[in-house]
Amino acid sequence: MNKELNVKRPADPFEMVGISDTAGQQVIRPSLSFWQDAWHRLMKNKVAMLGLGIIVLMVFFAIFGPMMTPYRYNDTNLTNINAPMSAEHWFGTDNLGRDLWARVWMGARVSLIVGVLGAVVPSLIGIIIGGISGYFGGRLDMLIMRFIDICICIPQLIYVILIMIYFGSGPGPIIAAFAITGWMSSARNIRGLVLQLKEREFVLASRALGASAARLIAKHLIPNTLGIIIVGITTAVPAAIFYEAYLSFIGIGIKPPMSSWGQLVNEGIKVFRVFPAQLFIPSIFICITMLSFNLFGDGLRDAFDPKLRR
Repeated sequence: MNKELNVKRPADPFEMVGISDTAGQQVIRPSLSFWQDAWHRLMKNKVAMLGLGIIVLMVFFAIFGPMMTPYRYNDTNLTNINAPMSAEHWFGTDNLGRDLWARVWMGARVSLIVGVLGAVVPSLIGIIIGGISGYFGGRLDMLIMRFIDICICIPQLIYVILIMIYFGSGPGPIIAAFAITGWMSSARNIRGLVLQLKEREFVLASRALGASAARLIAKHLIPNTLGIIIVGITTAVPAAIFYEAYLSFIGIGIKPPMSSWGQLVNEGIKVFRVFPAQLFIPSIFICITMLSFNLFGDGLRDAFDPKLRR
């Protein structure tokens, strides 16, 4: 039999809501903000939390993994080349006798830095350009959108390869190439969200009170798109990791003796038929890391989607 519930409305909207039944029992439900509600929803997503756990584990080994062995990632030993996995060399050695454990985790450090910065920097540029385009509209919006429409017709990887050929190899040029070419899709997304938000009541009220355009964009419009921005960044990180691995694989990304996962795959494929572990080990880490970021990004998307809120 259903019991009649009496809901006590608090005078302060931020107070905890108390619900009492006819038996005198009271159920307390805390008032949650949007970010707290999203975090609780994310915590319930076991697949997303598994992806987050693997990402944290990868970051831990990228920081401390090279310190777990007495060998440096660029130390050579020509008397112990292509050694199998052992207690001395946990992942074996390569064709120059370099310890693969140290090289794999130093490569993880480089790949993760390039992946994260290669996703964050273009997103920040896209946020600024998209916010300006969506807020001011008119001829400025038309010029920016037509420029993006023209540039986006050519795949991003072609731009990145041309920029890398001009600037040279290394983590810095790769991140710069991503920043120059990767902001366009982010700008289009932010521009659409700003077009929806700029006619909302809280924006009109701030404008009536004399808020400047820069304050409206920075304090009201951009913060209300943070959920979409964070999800976009988490899904852009695996794409940046893949691009770095591809560029290093074809020889215009990270060059020896510096290590990255793509560069290790490039070296491992040369001896794949004889020593397959040198190819499989970095390839597995690339796949696991990209899958983890995708799973975590899907979980964030579900957590930030207001249609899923109960």
